[in-house]
Amino acid sequence: MSIFKYDFIMKSFAAGILIALSIPLIGTIMVCRKSSNLGDALSHSALAGVAFGLIISINPVVGSIISCLIASLFIDFLRKKFPKNADMAIAIVTSLGVGLAAVLSDFTPGSKNLNSFLFGSIAAISNMELAIVGVITFFVIFLYLKYYTGIVYIIFDEKIAELTDLPVRRLDFMITILTALSIGMGSRIVGVLTISSLMILPVAGAIKLSNSFKKTVILSVVLGVLYVVLGLLTSFYLSLKPGGSIAIIGVIALLLILIIKKDNN
Repeated sequence: MSIFKYDFIMKSFAAGILIALSIPLIGTIMVCRKSSNLGDALSHSALAGVAFGLIISINPVVGSIISCLIASLFIDFLRKKFPKNADMAIAIVTSLGVGLAAVLSDFTPGSKNLNSFLFGSIAAISNMELAIVGVITFFVIFLYLKYYTGIVYIIFDEKIAELTDLPVRRLDFMITILTALSIGMGSRIVGVLTISSLMILPVAGAIKLSNSFKKTVILSVVLGVLYVVLGLLTSFYLSLKPGGSIAIIGVIALLLILIIKKDNN
């Protein structure tokens, strides 16, 4: 418990737990809709936003969020232009994100600042960034709970959702925006290259342990918080990157769940 006497540790754990409360919620939607690669597309766009933020001297987390929002809107636009090849939109944005990040990285002042966003940083969270994470987390959880029924309909049967007069397009757009906000805010602690692991791994474990969507949602959040806490502790004591630690712990936990469930069967 002595590590919690450090202010930066308290802020890192607060931000990490907030992120873990919201990102797995979005992950349940991505996994069930079979669009997990959307997280990778937006995370690469987030890196371009971080680089741009460092170049023009604005908070990189703000730059990350803005770039994720623009990328999500661009994906939505491309999906409408290629309705029969919707997955191609994600591949296009991923390519654009990687290209922009590579080009902009040559102009960022100080490569260490950019590197801290690749796999996260336990010591770099500022008060402003913590406030941004808190506001977005509240926003994501509030909208997820408010439109939970509509989200379930959209995930499992979009045609029935349309027949029940649900605002399918509006809800779909909301999900895209919430995904962008979640990935953008997680860039500082978890890292832009590993943020999608926090979106997918807790959900994968929860699916094997649950027998309903509601239980999957709850358990994915619990596992997400557990992975983040253990990842940050590992990062502090072993001087590792927090994003990498969280991802590895998530994979190990998933393997253990698979082994336990196999034995039970």
